[in-house]
Amino acid sequence: MAETTTAAGLPSGFRGAEQGWPELHRIPHPPHRLPLLGDVLGASRHTPLQDSLKFARRLGPIFRRRAFGREFVFVWGPELVADLADETRFAKHVGLGVANLRPVAGDGLFTAYNHEPNWQLAHDVLAPGFGREAMETYHPMMLDVAERLTRHWDRASAAGRPVDVPGDMTKLTLETIARTGFGHDFGSFERSRRHPFVTAMVGTLTYAQRLNTVPSPLLLRGAARRNEADIAHLNRTVDELIRARRTASGDGRGHLLDRMLDTAHPETGERLSPQNVRRQVITFLVAGHETTSGALSFALHHLSRHPDVAARARAEVDRVWGDTPSPGYDQVARLRYVRRVLDESLRLWPTAPAYAREAREDTMLAGDHPMRRGAWTLVLTAMLHRDPGVWGPDAERFDPDRFEPRAVRSRPPHTFKPFGTGARACIGRQFALHEATLVLGLLLRRYELVPEPGYRLRVTERLTLMPEGLRLHLARRRVPAPALSSTPTESAGEDPASELRCPVHRAGE
Repeated sequence: MAETTTAAGLPSGFRGAEQGWPELHRIPHPPHRLPLLGDVLGASRHTPLQDSLKFARRLGPIFRRRAFGREFVFVWGPELVADLADETRFAKHVGLGVANLRPVAGDGLFTAYNHEPNWQLAHDVLAPGFGREAMETYHPMMLDVAERLTRHWDRASAAGRPVDVPGDMTKLTLETIARTGFGHDFGSFERSRRHPFVTAMVGTLTYAQRLNTVPSPLLLRGAARRNEADIAHLNRTVDELIRARRTASGDGRGHLLDRMLDTAHPETGERLSPQNVRRQVITFLVAGHETTSGALSFALHHLSRHPDVAARARAEVDRVWGDTPSPGYDQVARLRYVRRVLDESLRLWPTAPAYAREAREDTMLAGDHPMRRGAWTLVLTAMLHRDPGVWGPDAERFDPDRFEPRAVRSRPPHTFKPFGTGARACIGRQFALHEATLVLGLLLRRYELVPEPGYRLRVTERLTLMPEGLRLHLARRRVPAPALSSTPTESAGEDPASELRCPVHRAGE
């Protein structure tokens, strides 16, 4: 069912900043506002996030922008963000960009409103699917998909062709979440064109973004028809996936879909409805691969541009994994420097670049800005991660040592937020971190990464961020890397390490 909208075409529950912020006039905004249009001079509807970063540097830790009659408040100062992390006073706000996805994802984990009961039900049922025991069962499937990627890249390397990094990372992460979550194979690496599911998914994400950049949805009537077709394709694909799983032999293998279909809430005995199962599957297929593919793509870009960092990371992989044909689950957690490379990439380009928070009751933000109940603000994660006061005068420079343990402990809490915050933070963050660290380790062990001459990083925005046009040349390492095997092994004599730790949710946060 389509999302209910107000007379102004906004999703129900949307509250303008004029109503929610009694002292809005104290919050700075860009100069040269235009009647009706607002703060559009020098802005591009294709890069609203990157435009906001420019305004943030100019206007400070809290500012506002107005476009087509809508006023938005942005926050990125660490003290303000830390206050917004207080779960007793603030909660997730399903902002316009996310609300625009509700026609396809409904009350799925990512798009549910706080008052909708299915969020807590689905979270409690699915949370064990991201614990250590479940993750260990996903690990060999991740290795199998990674082997398909390396075979694809080996052929490109042998032919002297560059690889399409964002395209191949999207194939990898789609196949990984499909295999581990739903026991499905999209055959992405065997296709000459991207899978129709990916085309439909990109279409819905792009349409949701475009809705935020036009004065009226009526201007997108043609795009709206295409979006309806994209949603219908996503629904058909997922319905077929669920039907195939229901008619299988019945020996559930612990995939996320098995949990959705077969698991009752441990306390209430309630189960997810068929409609909600569909919405959760779409949520995981979209969110479970779109952001991770971007994170891997940005990390590979930085590794290709910083051969000293790549050499150090590669040396760690060789030392920790040795000649083990297939790294075991615990061996991934030992790649601590590789993990720092990933964290630093997520710092500079968090693929989910913002999240919204709303006031549970009338309150004062950081003791200075009054907010009425329901008032909301957009936390600009990408700017929080570039604050010189937190990260130093070289905050724009790529440096994985920012995540050396002593440096992490020295920073205030709530200054690194690539997965959101609080109870509604990304449920799959450990899955994403394990997958991305494993894949980076495998690629570093196998290839030297050579950037294309003249390439300058361009970032495309479709609710998530992705490098645009990123291609790398590959040189197989002279010391042959061991072939992958689907059976993980441990190096003899090594003690198991703890699970990958998420610096977003370290102790005290």
